[in-house]
Amino acid sequence: MTKSDSRLPAWTFLTHHARVLLEIARDPRVRLRDIAASIGITERAVQGIVTDLHQAGYITRDRVGRRNEYSLNLDLHFRYPTEANLPVRLLIDMFTQHDLPHGESG
Repeated sequence: MTKSDSRLPAWTFLTHHARVLLEIARDPRVRLRDIAASIGITERAVQGIVTDLHQAGYITRDRVGRRNEYSLNLDLHFRYPTEANLPVRLLIDMFTQHDLPHGESG
């Protein structure tokens, strides 16, 4: 991102780790290149984040044909001490509810 690109925000509330987790929650069969394109980071950065999330137990990977299919462990808690008593399910639910058509709930 360059300073001259005024379309992109200078900062956001969500980390890349949170955004990758949200993309996987939206589509458990999503390709890493599609996550990268969606959130504006490199595929290599996404690979590193997926590895972090997998090693920490937030996601598991299963090979289905030539692709990975991900499962989320939404009962794990946030890592930062001030939110460590809250499950990541809250974040996922907030944003996946946002994705539903207006008036529909899951």
